[in-house]
Amino acid sequence: MRVVLSTYGSRGAVEPMAGLAVRLREFGADVRMCAPPDEEFAVRLAGLGVESLPAGSAVRPLVTSVTPGSAEGLARRAADLMTAQFDIVAAAAEGADVLVATGPLPVTAGARSVAEKLGLRYVHASHQPVSLPSPHRRPPARRGQPLPPDATDNLALWDQDARIADAMFGETLNTLRTAAGLAPVDSVRDYAFTAHPWLAADPFLSPWQPTALGVVQTGAWCAPDERPLPAELVEFLDDGPPPVYLGFGSMPQGALEGVARAAVEAIRARGRRAVVSRGWAELALADGRDDCLLVDEVNHQALFRRVAAVVHHGSAGTTTTAALAGVPQVVLAQGADQPYWAGRVTDLGIGAAHEGPAPAAEALSAALHTALAPETRARAAAAAPAVRTDGTTVAARLLLEGAARTA
Repeated sequence: MRVVLSTYGSRGAVEPMAGLAVRLREFGADVRMCAPPDEEFAVRLAGLGVESLPAGSAVRPLVTSVTPGSAEGLARRAADLMTAQFDIVAAAAEGADVLVATGPLPVTAGARSVAEKLGLRYVHASHQPVSLPSPHRRPPARRGQPLPPDATDNLALWDQDARIADAMFGETLNTLRTAAGLAPVDSVRDYAFTAHPWLAADPFLSPWQPTALGVVQTGAWCAPDERPLPAELVEFLDDGPPPVYLGFGSMPQGALEGVARAAVEAIRARGRRAVVSRGWAELALADGRDDCLLVDEVNHQALFRRVAAVVHHGSAGTTTTAALAGVPQVVLAQGADQPYWAGRVTDLGIGAAHEGPAPAAEALSAALHTALAPETRARAAAAAPAVRTDGTTVAARLLLEGAARTA
C-alpha cells in the first residue's frame, strides 16, 4: 500500500505524522510525507528514516515574525498552502492508495480536493478535539474573526464558524478546484473534515463525547525517539535532585515576554533547579547561576522521566509526553487548544494550570506547589499507564484494513 501524508504547522503538526509514517513503514507500507521545509523537521524526519518532500513555506520564520492572533497576510498564506496541496502534494500522491492530511483548514481542504481529483481514499486527522464541531464546546476563534463572547448556543456558533471559514477560504479553494476540473464545494470546513474525521488524541487524556459527527479516535500518534540526551544535560541531571523543566515549544517570543523569567523565579522559590528549553522563543537565562541549564531541542521522552515537573504551554504533544512520563505538569496556556489541555490536566489532578497567559512569579509558585505536592505526583504516576501508546498502530491498521476492503 502507498500512503501519502500531508501536514503543515510547527513541531506539534509534524511529529505525530512522523510517528504514523514510522509505524506504517513497519507494516510494510510505502510512505511519503509532505511537510514544511524547515531544516529541523527535515533532520528529524531523516533521522526516523521517513521520506519527505518540502511543501509550503518554512514555518519557524512565519511563526516568529507574525503577531500572535494577527490576521495580517492570512489570505496570501492560505492561498500558498492550498496551492502547495494542488501542486506538490498532488504530484507526490500520483499512484498512491490513500492521502492522510492534518493541519490548518487550507491544507486539509486542499488535500481532500487532491484526493478527490486522483480518486484516492482521504482521511482527515486532528491531534486535538477543539477544532472538531461539538455541542459540548465553543469553536476556537479564527484569526481576525472573533465569535460573540456572550453567546452560549454552541451549535449556532459552530454554524457561524462554518460561514466564517467559507468567507475566509471558499473563493480561493473553489478557484483552484475549478482549475483542476472539480466542482465547487459549499462548506469548506465540513468538506475538509469529512463525516468521519480521525482524532489522534489519547482517550484517557481527551475522551471524545459522541456527537452527530462520526469521529474515529485512534489514540495519540507518538513518534519513537531514541536520541541520547546531551552529555551536559545528563551531567546536570546527575548532579542534584530532579529539576523542573520549563519550555514553550514553538511559541513565539512575543507571547512569552516576562513569562520565562517569572517561571524561573517561581521554580527557584520552591527550592528547585531548572532545565530551560530555548525553543522558538529563543529563551535565555537572566543570570549565570549554576542552578539552571539552557538546552536546545532534546528528547522529551527521555528527559521528562528525569524531572520533578514539566512547566509548558499546553500543546497536545507536550501534555501527552509528560503524562506518559508520569510527571506532574504546570500549564501556562497561551491560546489555540492549549486552554483545553490545561483544563484536562487540572480535571485529572495530574498538575496545575494558570489562567491567563502572563502569570506572576507568586502565582506560578503556587501552581508549582500544587504540582509538586506528593498527592499530585502520585496521581500523575498512577495515570501514566492509562495513557495508550498504540495510537499509530491503531491508525495504521485502520488504513491497511481500508485498503484491503477496496482492493
